[in-house]
Amino acid sequence: MALYRFRVTFEDYDDVMREIDVKSNQTFEDLHRAIHQSTGYNPEFSSSFYISNDQWTKGEEITYLPNQKRIDRGVSLMNKVKLLSFIDDPHQKFYYTFNFDRPFDFHVELMKIILDETPGTVYPAVIKSVGEAPKQFGNVFNPTVIPPTNEDFDFLNEMAFNPEDTEDFSEVTDTGVDELPEEKHAEEGEEEDDEFGNEFADDEGFEDDDKPHRGDDY
Repeated sequence: MALYRFRVTFEDYDDVMREIDVKSNQTFEDLHRAIHQSTGYNPEFSSSFYISNDQWTKGEEITYLPNQKRIDRGVSLMNKVKLLSFIDDPHQKFYYTFNFDRPFDFHVELMKIILDETPGTVYPAVIKSVGEAPKQFGNVFNPTVIPPTNEDFDFLNEMAFNPEDTEDFSEVTDTGVDELPEEKHAEEGEEEDDEFGNEFADDEGFEDDDKPHRGDDY
């Protein structure tokens, strides 16, 4: 039975690599499990292989633990599809996404086809391992959730006051609100007086200096 030797690399971690030998008649699920045997990850998460070209463009999908959307689309299942069904190129490539909820993406490339098995070896077999795989969910940002606060006291909390202190603030605030309209009216009245006063002052000055006397016309 021929063997396929795949090189598996993380898309985002260039210093981590695995080489895995798989029998040509084994399934994509066998390869899926072998990858996670080599990384130490739990394989029981929804994942997919995609038939790819040299630019790692995703093509036909082969999935594991599909959601309802994939089931409705009739996506092929890993445990039903043998690797030899999709090996058309001596350097065939597969784009592989593990765990869609918190994904890791991999490049899987066929490196060589080996005609003879090694006696006593159980396949799939990890034959080369370089670099330590990142923690399974280490690429996920989990922000700290801050408990909701009472919006009425936000400004007091920032100033290190207790809610009980708001009684003093509310009294000052109420008094201030009542007085504002009176002060405003007073200021408006003063402005009106000044406006009319200035108007008359300007007219008087104009008559004294510039207005011609009637006696000059006669």
